[in-house]
Amino acid sequence: MPMKKLEETKTNDAVTEINTAPEKVVHDFDSKKSTFSSKFIVVLIVVLLLGVGSGYLLANRGVSSSGVKLPTGASISKGTTEGSNDTTTFKDAVEGTLKEGGIDGEGAFHLVRPGGESQNVYLTSSIVDLSKYIDKKIKVWGQTQKAQRAGWLMDVGKVQVI
Repeated sequence: MPMKKLEETKTNDAVTEINTAPEKVVHDFDSKKSTFSSKFIVVLIVVLLLGVGSGYLLANRGVSSSGVKLPTGASISKGTTEGSNDTTTFKDAVEGTLKEGGIDGEGAFHLVRPGGESQNVYLTSSIVDLSKYIDKKIKVWGQTQKAQRAGWLMDVGKVQVI
């Protein structure tokens, strides 16, 4: 008889293991926990303000440290020089009479040189206001740019009236 009792115990254990409740898969959202701490948010705002401030200061530095600008209303006479003194960037030089207009959207101005239209140099500049030198014989220093239509396209960095 003791053998029968042992079999019943094994059967009851197996039933108990099968009837256990499954673990809950979906959990409730804990609204008390935040992924960002208040210190992190404060540091983020400070870094953002420093970035905006430094960008503003750097943008307002201007060209005054690298070049010479003419005062407003100054007369433009022979020998007048304006622009950057950076000879490594603006190493190409050319002389001619400045005229307004580019060629097919390349250049805002052009230098007329002896030899006809094929010898024109088309100019752009973000440093020097070339409109003050229209119809004057000038020498410009600049950097040659790749052009689609112009024979010679130059970004002007320095101008001298000759």
